[in-house]
Amino acid sequence: MNALAESIVRAENLQKRFKVKGDALGKSGTVHAVNGVTLNIEKGETFGLVGESGCGKSTLGRTLLKVYEPDGGSIYLENTDITRYSRNQMRPIRRRMQMIFQDPYASLNPRFTVGELIAEPMKIYDICPPKERAERVQALLETVGLKPDHIRRYPHEFSGGQRQRIGIARALALDPDFIVCDEPISALDVSIQAQIVNLLEHVQRERGLSYLFIAHDLTMVRHISRRIGVMYMGSLVEVGDADDVCDRPLHPYTQALMSAVPPPDPEAARRKKHIVLEGEVPSPLHLPEGCPFCTRCPYVTWQCKQEKPPLRALDGREVACHHAS
Repeated sequence: MNALAESIVRAENLQKRFKVKGDALGKSGTVHAVNGVTLNIEKGETFGLVGESGCGKSTLGRTLLKVYEPDGGSIYLENTDITRYSRNQMRPIRRRMQMIFQDPYASLNPRFTVGELIAEPMKIYDICPPKERAERVQALLETVGLKPDHIRRYPHEFSGGQRQRIGIARALALDPDFIVCDEPISALDVSIQAQIVNLLEHVQRERGLSYLFIAHDLTMVRHISRRIGVMYMGSLVEVGDADDVCDRPLHPYTQALMSAVPPPDPEAARRKKHIVLEGEVPSPLHLPEGCPFCTRCPYVTWQCKQEKPPLRALDGREVACHHAS
């Protein structure tokens, strides 16, 4: 079967820009938060997205859901182009595309009970009769590992991990096909993070969900993802199988990221060579003319400074580097 026919979400040359009137130095301009990203997320898979803070990961996720309207390129849900869908046209689409937010404290309305929070999407879309909603909410609470009697409590009565479980239940309320997990574990204690990841994996197996999993923790992304995309300054620089990207990175930026991951063995950690990047991080208002990584790359050449490398197939994956081999 054609790979594109199996995709749940696909982006082609996607762009999102933000106008900046003036920063701390009084500079104004345009931030290219998502700068020509092309990717394909297949049905039932978890696609991991990693990169430094401010590289555009969350903006990409929200643009795929059309929370932010794209400034260029195309977005496909399965084989339907939804790029220019109006708000009314997006209404039935939004049932199929949901989001789990980073901060479980800020993403839940403190004035609503847990039952009201989870039932609200059902009311908006009139999914089932009011009498059945309470039963459905209780079933969703059990699915995410909470007790049915929690339905009458308020968010402040729960721990951070429990609140994130509530957020997951709310995202599942409309039976979506695709969920953007926007750093869903970064605000949680380390002891709780594995529980939430295990819950996401369990729900995925039960419901056949597809995830875009955005995170900083490379070890966790490798664990949960089938494929990984590495993002830098609004562009994807490497995409491939999770083990390939982590064990044999091709792009110099990916190599630097992976060198920073400490091995579990202290002896191995002491022997491991760390790549220290030099040079300056470019301003998002004034990206380099060529490769966005050229100001920090140890292998930079004249070609890198003049021509932005396309994302090309190499060794079973895709990499945006003139000299990767």
